[in-house]
Amino acid sequence: MLKNWMRRFHEYAAHPDRARRLLIFVALLIVSNQPFYPLYIVWIAGRPGWITLLTFLSAPFFFAVPAVARRNSALGRVLLCVAGTLNTLLAVWLLGVASGVGLLYLPCLLIGTTLFAPSEKAAMAICVALPAAAYFSIDGPADVFTAGQYAALVKLHAVSAGALIVLIGYRLTAAFAAKSKLPT
Repeated sequence: MLKNWMRRFHEYAAHPDRARRLLIFVALLIVSNQPFYPLYIVWIAGRPGWITLLTFLSAPFFFAVPAVARRNSALGRVLLCVAGTLNTLLAVWLLGVASGVGLLYLPCLLIGTTLFAPSEKAAMAICVALPAAAYFSIDGPADVFTAGQYAALVKLHAVSAGALIVLIGYRLTAAFAAKSKLPT
């Protein structure tokens, strides 16, 4: 049964187009890490961290990205940017700006600026404007956690944002190298 499930998951994640594979990889990476996020927050900040279970509300949108991208690549990319932005906005609202969770807008901006063709300026504009507007739109609660907890949360979110940026950059570099026949 597990083998069958894994086979079906790999089929769902597979795509012959490198750009869509990157998009699918990022979406499924995020959704696969979502169950652990509240656990990290609770481990760092204690019981108030359980509120981050609400971030699971975005999981169906991330999981839908591969299906949407198969039908319409640009719409799949927009969905990933919107889901990431709204998930981050929700986390900022739950944890506050001082938690550093707003750093996760950076991978959204990276996706918005690198995964669209020059002919897709409207979609790119949406995917850049949305996280930028979200960043300035909400503060979230203040003084929910101690200074030490906030410092640990900032480290967690900085590592998460940095890891996503590095993985996206690595995958983009590999895609560009293959497309231009550069040595890999």
